[in-house]
Amino acid sequence: MALETCFQVSTIASTNNRARVLCAHLYNKEKVNLLATCGSKKVSVPSLSLSSQGRRLSRIVCQAKNAVDQVLVATDANWDSLVTASESPVLVEFWAPWCGPCRMIAPVIDELAKEYAGKIVCCKVNTDDCPTIASNYGIRSIPTVLMFKNGEKKDSVIGAVPKSTLEDIIDKYLQV
Repeated sequence: MALETCFQVSTIASTNNRARVLCAHLYNKEKVNLLATCGSKKVSVPSLSLSSQGRRLSRIVCQAKNAVDQVLVATDANWDSLVTASESPVLVEFWAPWCGPCRMIAPVIDELAKEYAGKIVCCKVNTDDCPTIASNYGIRSIPTVLMFKNGEKKDSVIGAVPKSTLEDIIDKYLQV
């Protein structure tokens, strides 16, 4: 699971009031430069500062810890938890590996997942693997993209459409 600009930092004070960084994990695989300082100076990281005044410092976890920027695979087993029980709006693409237009729209769905990370959830359903879900929602042609909000199907788009068409639908349900 990729997270945007998120990391965890643990520190502990040592002798001479120097803070030592014991652990730094950055989930989006960028480098972070952490500077250990003396006295009452601060260890700073973009949008984050830690005091190093000779006491044990607590672990800091980013605010966007649940922001998923990848497209999730929805199946019969996880459909309810990913889509119908989601508090966020959910964009679901119905596709199949043999479908040419599905391969054309896949990068668009990936981009939308990154751009709207933390605001919506993006899922893909392989209609060959999960025909029950497809038939429950009347999917007769692929690719079909459905928009769900509060577990209910709100909108649908059939075919490989431009990114702007999908953005309009997403924006419509983010405002409501």
